[in-house]
Amino acid sequence: MSALNIEESTTALVTEQAPDNKTKRYDRQLRLWAASGQNALESSRILVISGTATSTSILKNLVLPGIGQFTILDSTKVTPEDAGNNFFLEGPSSIGKSRAEEAVRLLSELNDGVEGKADLRSLEEVLEKDKEWLSEFTIVIAHNLEAALLDKLSGLLWEDQGFPSLVVVRSAGFLAEFYIQYHEHTVIESHPETAQSLRLDKPFPSLLDYSMSLDFENMDVTDHAHVPYLFILVRLLEEWKKTHNGSPPATYAEKKEFKKSILSMRKKHDEENFEEAEAQAYRAWTPTTVPSDISALFTDPKVLSLTDSSPPFYHLVYALSKFVEDQPYHALPLTSTLPDIKASTDSYIHLQKLYKARAEEEKQIFKSYLKVPVEEDMVDAFLKNSHALKLLRGKKWGALEADKEALVSAIETAPKQLSTHLALTALTSLAAKNQPNAPLTPTVEDLTAEAQTLLPPGTDLPDEFPDAVGEVARSPTADLPNTAALLGGLVAQEVIKMITKQYIPINGYCIVDLIETWTGIL
Repeated sequence: MSALNIEESTTALVTEQAPDNKTKRYDRQLRLWAASGQNALESSRILVISGTATSTSILKNLVLPGIGQFTILDSTKVTPEDAGNNFFLEGPSSIGKSRAEEAVRLLSELNDGVEGKADLRSLEEVLEKDKEWLSEFTIVIAHNLEAALLDKLSGLLWEDQGFPSLVVVRSAGFLAEFYIQYHEHTVIESHPETAQSLRLDKPFPSLLDYSMSLDFENMDVTDHAHVPYLFILVRLLEEWKKTHNGSPPATYAEKKEFKKSILSMRKKHDEENFEEAEAQAYRAWTPTTVPSDISALFTDPKVLSLTDSSPPFYHLVYALSKFVEDQPYHALPLTSTLPDIKASTDSYIHLQKLYKARAEEEKQIFKSYLKVPVEEDMVDAFLKNSHALKLLRGKKWGALEADKEALVSAIETAPKQLSTHLALTALTSLAAKNQPNAPLTPTVEDLTAEAQTLLPPGTDLPDEFPDAVGEVARSPTADLPNTAALLGGLVAQEVIKMITKQYIPINGYCIVDLIETWTGIL
């Protein structure tokens, strides 16, 4: 039995027209982030700094799902090295041409619904003469930027919350990392694995009344085998409480006895709905509470200092806190989404109607606590996911290097991840000291000495550091196609999470090691 509203689902099959070309094209991803997520993607503007193999691989995985527009900022010409490792250049025929223009031309062929632009200015020029231009974008992605430029860019984007988030990507040979710089990121549709509580321990009046009205003794055998387990559990729990001082089963023996009473109601041994009720019996004695990370949001400074201009998320959290505080159940608002249940169509629809009616009542109560108007779709999504809201607060790029205690702690907790990060950071530092246009050929000794300066005096590098630094010394400037391909998928996935505000993006450095084939978070 579907978890969707059956009446709406069956009606839609008859009345809906055939899907348009856009729906057909994006069918699979619409199942992941729905129309709201797709609309956010199509409204996004992405800036990618440099047209490297990694940059174009990231863009490929953003163009295909249908971002609105992308710009490649790159003043360089295509080199033979570029032509040899970048799939979005046409080999030798692209050499000497603008790398940005060539990449945009070929990337645009992937999706005619996406606009691509090439900007031939240098990042230095933009930072000096046209900083405000950066505010036009939804997110900025930078690959292997020079240290000075990266520090200047990250500082600019961090100083004003009106500027976009920054994704910093660094790679050398088979090692890589990326980091998302953002002030805060709110997620309503986090797509959790756990569903909202059915509140069987605190049944609403119509659910309780109907469950108690069922005449199981005189019920037809067929109907008896198709009573939804929710009705069974509510009925038995209420009867249990009458003989146990109003308390649900608490001890192991009581829970075992409660389960036994469920199976004793069967008229036939193959009644799957009663077996399902036994399997789901924990729902009856598990108290419905507000998750701790949700209740923590109620005391967030931005909720406590709410103004009319506060983002809708904080207004919704405030209304949720008032709902929980004022309503007798002291629980989150009910939703009409039900799990798959062994039941007849009629009984399932009736159950769905009970939950839908109650959810609508509680929605109206919830809306009465809102201090400003909020779009109906956002309210619906918020209530459906109120048990799994997320508020992430990020840090500026480079904050880890400034936190010596965190570096020392990471030596113990994530030595492999830290080793790769230190090796890549040492490479960036040495490159900044290199003579302009001189080949970058750092030795293991040079990189090790530079990495050591990042740690507090007297702190040894992780034991795993020699493995990481050896790869960086071997291929300091290699933008390998297979590393670029994996980074393209990983980074694009996190960028899509940021744009759609669905699912939970990483909060830290994502480290990639294609020698030992692992990824980790630092």
